[in-house]
Amino acid sequence: MKKPATDFLLIDVSNSFTKLAFASHSRIGRTSKIATSILTADRITKILRGHDSATLVVSSVVPKKNGEIRRAAGNRKVIWLTSRSRLNVRIDYPDPKTIGADRLANAVAVAKLYGTPAIVIDFGTAVTFDIVAPDNAYIGGVIAPGLEAMTNFLYDRTALLPRISLREPRSAIGKSTNQAMVAGAIFGYRGLVREILQRITAEKSWKDKVRIVATGGYAKLIARKLPEVDAVHENLTLEGLRLVGCMNSGRAAPTNV
Repeated sequence: MKKPATDFLLIDVSNSFTKLAFASHSRIGRTSKIATSILTADRITKILRGHDSATLVVSSVVPKKNGEIRRAAGNRKVIWLTSRSRLNVRIDYPDPKTIGADRLANAVAVAKLYGTPAIVIDFGTAVTFDIVAPDNAYIGGVIAPGLEAMTNFLYDRTALLPRISLREPRSAIGKSTNQAMVAGAIFGYRGLVREILQRITAEKSWKDKVRIVATGGYAKLIARKLPEVDAVHENLTLEGLRLVGCMNSGRAAPTNV
């Protein structure tokens, strides 16, 4: 059987985890995830073995890991996603270079795959809301503490509260400390998301429907009980990197949702 073309190695370096996937110009292959703390040039080199022609397409919010990627790349081309990259969205933001590369990747992907106006909610170490206007302009967003960061804070800063596993609560009224914390985390977080969405849409009362897309580690858990969310796309950031790779290597990018 003929192996699929491997044009890119997509690398999304976030604070907690790094997601990687090989991709052709038209689709992403199987994804993998490793803790960013153990991301090294040696690990990336092993992943790249046998893919000498692959271009690396990188979004990184952890600058100290960029050197590891450069060392692993060797003579391969590396496309670093920044506000100066060729994108399918324009940036209407006072200081574009301060926008996280992952947020730009999400904006690129949502505009291409779902259309605009759109809001991307990325449930990562922080939860980010990024808005793309009807004219394909990235106009800013919201950053709030991530769900796991909030629950870990309670564990770290209190003497008696346990570390919890995040899951759908059975009830709003907990019958144990663990149940009470799970209810507070999940229901409270959905309330945070809903309030922020309401504020954004009230400020930007566009006549066209706003497409709301969720991504990131806790997207399914939180978004499945939020009717405001139109879609959950687990690999939206990587799709954005694939599209950026196509746009910055002179190839048109097919659409695959």
